[in-house]
Amino acid sequence: MEHKLIAAGFGGQGVMLLGQLVATAGMIDGKHVTWLPSYGPEMRGGTANCTVVVSDEPVASPVVDTPNEIVIFNIPSLLKFEPTLDKDGILVMNTSMIDREPSRKDIKVIKVPANDVADKLGVLKAQNMVMLGAYIEATKAVSFESVIKALEKKMTGKKAKFLDVNKKAIEEGMKIAREQLG
Repeated sequence: MEHKLIAAGFGGQGVMLLGQLVATAGMIDGKHVTWLPSYGPEMRGGTANCTVVVSDEPVASPVVDTPNEIVIFNIPSLLKFEPTLDKDGILVMNTSMIDREPSRKDIKVIKVPANDVADKLGVLKAQNMVMLGAYIEATKAVSFESVIKALEKKMTGKKAKFLDVNKKAIEEGMKIAREQLG
């Protein structure tokens, strides 16, 4: 199975961290992975996206033109990447930032009020972890256990104090996706 993901949003929303965690978790799971970042003109506030490929087979290229999964944090990213999604692909969208419906009817949509959930947890910056949880539940691209191990590798030093809230945010995202998937 090959998971071709594009994650996209504004710089500062944690899009790159989400992609790095998926790629690292894939390596922990023993998969072949690539991660390719792409930034707009500014780091914070500009657009940012990354592509991640997680596969049972060696990955020929990190470039993804037609993803089978997208995680979208804002309206500009929805407008740019929804048309590229494969038929029957999975769109995970942050409904706290996106106030419109996707235009396509041939895809599976997971609606996640990520900012609202993260705010309730007391750390608004954890909205990317809510989205990550929904993504891994909807796709099974990587295991929850490997995501937590990847998070522990990234969250060291002063960031270690955020491990518990990030884990809780991932679990909340997984719960939201599970409810929508039935």
